[in-house]
Amino acid sequence: MNAKVLGHMTAQHGLVTRRQAVAAGMSEREVDRLVALKSWIVVRRGVYADAAVEAAATTVGDKQRLRDRAACLRISVPFVRSHETSALELGLGVLLPPREKRLTHVTRPCVGSHLRYGVKHHLAPYRKEEVVEANGFAVLGQARTAIDISREHGSPYGEVAIDAARWNGTSVLELENVLDPMLTWPDHRRALTCLQSSSDGAERVPETLMRLLLEEIGLGPIETQFGMCDDRREAWADARVGRHLFEFDGRMKYQRADLRRPLMRPEDVVFEEKNREDWFRGYRLGMSRVIWSDVWGPGREPAKERLKREAEQTATLFGTSIDDLAPFIIRGRRRAA
Repeated sequence: MNAKVLGHMTAQHGLVTRRQAVAAGMSEREVDRLVALKSWIVVRRGVYADAAVEAAATTVGDKQRLRDRAACLRISVPFVRSHETSALELGLGVLLPPREKRLTHVTRPCVGSHLRYGVKHHLAPYRKEEVVEANGFAVLGQARTAIDISREHGSPYGEVAIDAARWNGTSVLELENVLDPMLTWPDHRRALTCLQSSSDGAERVPETLMRLLLEEIGLGPIETQFGMCDDRREAWADARVGRHLFEFDGRMKYQRADLRRPLMRPEDVVFEEKNREDWFRGYRLGMSRVIWSDVWGPGREPAKERLKREAEQTATLFGTSIDDLAPFIIRGRRRAA
């Protein structure tokens, strides 16, 4: 293939525009032939991805990031990536809108906004220190990104984004410093509400959704990342109310390899997880298992009834005080490895 075109694709994460390819010496027919052979995949009109790059985008976030990168290649005015578009480049765990409502978001330092060809241009000021580099792109940083998502979408998207930023080390003060100058901006109140109801104890998107579900039930106070240890093991639960624990079970939990034992089989992971639950229950703690359909979609209402019932059963059996567990409770916050 043309060396200049390969250079473009290397610099642009496997993407190239039709205009770039032709300017580098390829003919229109050559471009069309690569598309017909499926060596190049059309990501957006006039923007192509190497087939291997497109095939590697397996998750919803990966696919959206590829579409965002393609869209940004067609923008000819100065901009920075923002909102979900910057979150995906930063590796910030966020909840994406439904497929039909997903947009590429960019911000420009003016006033007003417009939507064109699936790209939302937010013409809004930003401070120089709010811009960082991620994967070679200029993007708005974690604090600004989380606040912008909160203003744009409200709950629960805002809480998810802010929780993710806080888990990654962004302080409440940093988030307040971003939000305070936006007092007269649209949806300031919506972002403030999300910030006030956020937590620094959600490692993953579903954990935030589970916490919000528990709050809707009226359970509390909720402690996130509850850890215990004795001479046999150390273990953490996603959330605790009284003597009842709540654990989110995602498919990846039973597929991923343990970093200390990278050759663990899925059945070994399941067996270890069962032992961990039994160990918690040995301290007279109840546990509820939660899956994605419990925290998102029509299954939320039945899940509320089940979780409330299970928490009440634990309270009836063991009470709510954990004073007897004081010697075993880990003080401090677990952080991502």
